[in-house]
Amino acid sequence: LCPFLTRLKDDDSGDHDQNEENNTQKDSEKEKNDREKPQSTTKRKAVVPGPAEHPLQYNYTFWYSRRTPGRPTSSQSYEQNIKQIGTFASVEQFWRFYSHMVRPGDLTGHSDFHLFKEGIKPMWEDDANKNGGKWIIRLRKGLASRCWENLILAMLGEQFMVGEEICGAVVSVRFQEDIISIWNKTASDQATTARIRDTLRRVLNLPPNTIMEYKTHTDSIK
Repeated sequence: LCPFLTRLKDDDSGDHDQNEENNTQKDSEKEKNDREKPQSTTKRKAVVPGPAEHPLQYNYTFWYSRRTPGRPTSSQSYEQNIKQIGTFASVEQFWRFYSHMVRPGDLTGHSDFHLFKEGIKPMWEDDANKNGGKWIIRLRKGLASRCWENLILAMLGEQFMVGEEICGAVVSVRFQEDIISIWNKTASDQATTARIRDTLRRVLNLPPNTIMEYKTHTDSIK
């Protein structure tokens, strides 16, 4: 799918069994068990901060998607196209993922990185997103990597000060420009959306004439 995903294997969140010899046998037993029990009850190991690590207020998940431009995207094909990179619960786990990832400015084609709270899919239809919207900032080429880093560090550091309103952030690499956006839960809450806009302007150090657009997800769906 993309080069950094293979490199993450050496350093992911420790979900793999350490004992290699038993893996084949365990895998076949696990497959049998998974077939026998309904999918919804399959337990995933919870991601927690390691000893002496600095916990974040929420767990977050990195996602990556890439699509062929010009091809219409249904929500089903979009969901198939989006790949989960991994979930982290602490500052140290975040840097472990982030240091392996290609910077947005080095991505090619029609690619997106998404960073969302664990349990929220980066899709309009997700329950946490469906009544929300996003602030969109279009960037000239060359700015995406710095702006993306500043945005996600502000989000992880709870700098937006809007309670549980923030759902996640997206950077979209396109041919002529790059786009970053931050998603929140309640599009109708104008005080919250204004505070997010002002914080964005500050943490990204945007020039005063930068155009920022707020778009509700219901408008995006239309």
